Amino acid sequence: MSQAERSRAEKSQADKSQARRARPSDPQGSRHPLWTLGLLRSEITTLLRRHRTYALLAVLAAVPVLIGIAVRIETGGGGGGEGGPDGGAGPAFLAQVTNNGYFLVFAALAATLPVFLPMAVGVVAGDAVAGEANSGTLRYLLVAPAGRTRLLLVKYASVLVFSLIATLVVAVSALAAGALLFPVGDVTTISGTRIGFGEGVVRAALTALVVAVSLTGFAAIGLFVSTLTGSGIGAMAATVGLLITVQILDSIPQLSGIHPYLFAHYWMSFADVLREPVYWDDLSKNVQLQGLYVAVFGSAAWARFTAKDITA
Repeated sequence: MSQAERSRAEKSQADKSQARRARPSDPQGSRHPLWTLGLLRSEITTLLRRHRTYALLAVLAAVPVLIGIAVRIETGGGGGGEGGPDGGAGPAFLAQVTNNGYFLVFAALAATLPVFLPMAVGVVAGDAVAGEANSGTLRYLLVAPAGRTRLLLVKYASVLVFSLIATLVVAVSALAAGALLFPVGDVTTISGTRIGFGEGVVRAALTALVVAVSLTGFAAIGLFVSTLTGSGIGAMAATVGLLITVQILDSIPQLSGIHPYLFAHYWMSFADVLREPVYWDDLSKNVQLQGLYVAVFGSAAWARFTAKDITA
C-alpha cells in the first residue's frame, strides 16, 4: 500500500471515529450536557405535537371561557357583589368576576385545579414510560447509552413543562375572556386593599406558577405508576383513579388527621397570593409537601425503572 493510500485510509478511519462521537449513541457524547438538552427538546417537541396534547389544552382553555360566558349570562354583565374579603378561592372569586374580569383567572384555576388540570397531568405522566413500552419504542430509546436515570429525568422534566404550559393556558385564557366579557381595572385583594392592574397580572402569573408547582408531586406519582406497567391506558387510569381517591379522602372530616399529608390538601393555597401582604404559611407547606412526594415517588420510579427488564 502506498503512502497516499495509507493516508486516505487513516483519514477515513478518523472521520468514522469522529462520526461515532457525534452520534447520540456514543457514551462520551451522551454525557455532554447539550446532548441531554437535545433529548429533552426532542421529548417536549414530541409531546406537544400529539393530537391528545392539543385536545387536553383545548379543553383546559375552554373551561375559563365557559365560566365567563355562564357568569355573563347569569348576571347580564352587571355587578354581582364583591364577595366576602376572606372568602374562599371559589365562590368569592366567582362573585367578583362581574366587577373585574381579572378575577376570572382565580375562579378558573379554582375550578380546574381539583380535577381538570391534574387529570391532564396524570394522563401525560402515566403515559410517559408505559406509553413508550406499549408502543414498543422504549427499548429503542435505551439503545443509546444515555442511561435509564437520564431518560427518566427527561421524561419527568417534560411532564413538568406540560404542567406549566397547561396552567398558563388556563390563566391566559381566563385573563383574555375576563377582559373581553367584563370590565378590568385595579384589583381588590382578599385582604381588602387595592393594587394596580399591572401588579395584579404579576400576581396572576405567580399564582399560575404556584399551581404548576402544586402538581409536581402528583406528576412524580404518575411517573412511578407509569414504570409499573407496560400499558399506557392502564397507567393513566390508575393515576387518575388515585387522584379521585385522594380528593375523596381530603373531603372527609373524620380523616382530618391525614389531610396535611395528602398531596392535594394545600392545592387551594394559591389564593393566598392575592392577599396583601402575601400569606406564605400554607404556600410554603405546599411546596414542602410536594418536594416530599417528588423525593419519595421519584426515588421509587428510579428504583423500579433502573431494575426493570425492558422487553418492549
